[in-house]
Amino acid sequence: MKNNQKTIIDVRTPEEFNSGHVASAINVPLDKVPQRIPEFQQMQTPIEVYCRSGNRSAMAVSILKQNGITEVYNGGGLDEMLQKMNRDAVAD
Repeated sequence: MKNNQKTIIDVRTPEEFNSGHVASAINVPLDKVPQRIPEFQQMQTPIEVYCRSGNRSAMAVSILKQNGITEVYNGGGLDEMLQKMNRDAVAD
């Protein structure tokens, strides 16, 4: 999936996000995901979620799926996402 064809969400804390993130990512900390479901429902799909290691993003994916958002994927950790973005950029 190319970057402009999906929404990328970083579920880490604002402090973690500010220390480095995927350029197009939107920061929605995991503890804010449940109350921001209406925003997620308006986002372009697919939605790819990442965090530091993949654990919080897995929880976020579960919450979103329980709320009817089916096109949502766990992108794993920040390093994985950055590697994936670099591979996609090279493939273009």
